[in-house]
Amino acid sequence: MNILAVNQLTTLWNFLLESSLHYGLNAVLAIFTLAVGWWLSSRFANALDRVMIRASLDATLRPVLRSVLLWLVRLITLVAVLGQFGVQTASIVAILGAAGLAIGLALQGTLQNIAAGMMLLFLRPFQVGEYISNGSIEGTVDEIGLFATKLTKADGICLFVPNNQLWNSALTNFSRNNTRRIDMPVGINYKDNPAAAIQALQKLLLADERILATPAPLVVVTDHADSAVMLNMRAWTTTSEYWAVRWSLAQNLQAALASVNCSIPFPTRELLITQAAEASTAA
Repeated sequence: MNILAVNQLTTLWNFLLESSLHYGLNAVLAIFTLAVGWWLSSRFANALDRVMIRASLDATLRPVLRSVLLWLVRLITLVAVLGQFGVQTASIVAILGAAGLAIGLALQGTLQNIAAGMMLLFLRPFQVGEYISNGSIEGTVDEIGLFATKLTKADGICLFVPNNQLWNSALTNFSRNNTRRIDMPVGINYKDNPAAAIQALQKLLLADERILATPAPLVVVTDHADSAVMLNMRAWTTTSEYWAVRWSLAQNLQAALASVNCSIPFPTRELLITQAAEASTAA
């Protein structure tokens, strides 16, 4: 082997050695930067969460602000890691722009959920802890995220609903107002005395301290149905006591009616057979 070939091999070996050391050191430094950045992002997010709790910040905003800070620190970390390999900032911006356009076209539904989430946080049709209903979806709000809202149903099942589904349709918030009206239809027999039934049910309403005095509770005749005279018990109570009061009234109204000799009738139907019909049948 001549001297020229040896020099070329030596030069190549030195280049590979220097490159390996350079890029190996950069790779180790990048991994270290990535690990530290991921660790710092969690620490900063947890610290911000504690500050927001001490400041009594709205529980609806806390998860969102925490997520924003978390991913902002992680994005800065990724940019720093790419800088370890000589990637220029302008190139990173161009790549992020192109990637953002591609992702935006591919994930239009996801972006709609993000936009809906921002509108939900801004306009506040519901907050954490409130009970809402949206068609077949209902439950207590646990968390409002950028993509979906976390609910707990009445039977304890966890439910994630896309924000766009909650924003683009009518929504009922059962917890927003402090008071709520109870309407309970009650049917009595046509042979019973409606005035006595009204007095007994009115007494039942007034005996419950959880029922508000204003607006005043009332009982009225609302309809004459096929098998019963229909009454309606109407009263107002606090939202937190609504179901307890309603169940208590349902449990005690039969005894209240029985105390004045009134009853809840079974559905009945009368059949009238005319003489002409009988003659036609006999023929």
